[in-house]
Amino acid sequence: MSSACYSRRHFIAQQGLGLGSVALLWLLRQDGILAEPKKPNLEKTAFDLAPKAPHREPQARAMISLFMQGGPSHIDLFDPKPELQKRHLTNFAGDIKYDNAAESSAKLFASPWKFAPRGQCGMELSELLPCLTEVADEITLVRSTHTGVNNHGQSIYALNSGRVTPGRPALGSWLTYGLGSESQNLPAYVVLTDPGGLPVLGTDLWTNGFLPSLFQGTVVRPREPRILNLDPPPRLAGEPQERFLGYLQSINRRHLEERPGETDLAARIASYELAARMQTAAKEALDLSQETEATRRMYGLDDEKTRDYGSRCLIARRLVERGVRFVQVFTSTQQWDHHGGITKALPAACLKTDRPAAALVRDLKQHGLLETTLVHWGGEMGRLPVVQNEKNIGRDHNTYGFSMWLAGGGVKAGCVYGATDEFGHKAVENVVNHYDYHATLLYLFGLDSQELAIARPGGPGTLLDGQPGKIVSGILERPPEEA
Repeated sequence: MSSACYSRRHFIAQQGLGLGSVALLWLLRQDGILAEPKKPNLEKTAFDLAPKAPHREPQARAMISLFMQGGPSHIDLFDPKPELQKRHLTNFAGDIKYDNAAESSAKLFASPWKFAPRGQCGMELSELLPCLTEVADEITLVRSTHTGVNNHGQSIYALNSGRVTPGRPALGSWLTYGLGSESQNLPAYVVLTDPGGLPVLGTDLWTNGFLPSLFQGTVVRPREPRILNLDPPPRLAGEPQERFLGYLQSINRRHLEERPGETDLAARIASYELAARMQTAAKEALDLSQETEATRRMYGLDDEKTRDYGSRCLIARRLVERGVRFVQVFTSTQQWDHHGGITKALPAACLKTDRPAAALVRDLKQHGLLETTLVHWGGEMGRLPVVQNEKNIGRDHNTYGFSMWLAGGGVKAGCVYGATDEFGHKAVENVVNHYDYHATLLYLFGLDSQELAIARPGGPGTLLDGQPGKIVSGILERPPEEA
């Protein structure tokens, strides 16, 4: 080809297919600038509940979440407001988003209950929580929680699974997916429901979502018998059952080997095998008669008002003591949703839960478990500072600033964090969004919020799901810069 015909296009085409481009690729790879081509993964991943190492040294190894479904009034329990007292029953001039506009009012409603400093830390708590005041020096009180979605369902989803929409894995599923379980004879993720009924959204609250079925929560019945059919028929007890289960296991394993990657099948087989091991382990773990009379009294098992909730809190301690990773204890449907009659309903709700919740913190510490067990107490929202339903006074929903408390597992003891405005309406100082809360929990368990992921169409699935979660260093004993 003559130089007259040797155009720029010809030059680029020759270099793209010639020795120059080959040499360039070789040099780039030698310098580590060009990545090696990824080989496709031709085998489906297998999942199990064996203990797994976290991404970094953990501070928490287990978690108990005391979920107060309905929305406890932070203004009456955790967040005293002198300005609200001064302006009681005067009109509020600010903007408020009501859930129930038909019963709404602009009249400010001060808490009818007294607050006082508690413990050596001086944390101000309501007189409705006399037992919690005795462990105030063990907890971190967050007064600036925020989800910003004003309905129960969406806010529960936000706090329990990361987004306001359904279909996503619950927090307990993420922790067991990332860390497995220290016990192979008990479920890794246990749900303790209330005799009064399932919480709003029901089984959605312990779903595995897009994680394999192995990581869904296991429900333990609220009253005896807490797990049905634990005892084998008399004709199968002992050696006959062992031989039968061994034979069944060999058949199931062969069936699974012929269907690699079928995670639902693997989870079903694992659940059957766990059920067999639970015949002994679960009966022992749920047997509260093994506890001392003093412990039973501490949890309120001697009082009809606290017996149900106290029993479940005590079971939660026994489960984490035996290696269960995540336990969630629910109150009954809408127990804290006080749109009306708050002056009677709120004290009743506190009476049921205050003594057992405080006993759990104290008991975990006595057993040397509080340092590595993270305890959470809170609902999906708080309440507004104005009157709802003037004929039967209550408070409407408030997800823009509310309170929860944490204890153990690496959080500070005797700490108050964040603040709402002078009326308790909106979080204004050190706001803790639900995704900040989740990023902090994962950090305490030694997990990276981006690395804890599972492959999904369109990109990896994570708990934060692209939200800008920050670790709330102000509530941690060892924040990231010191860990």
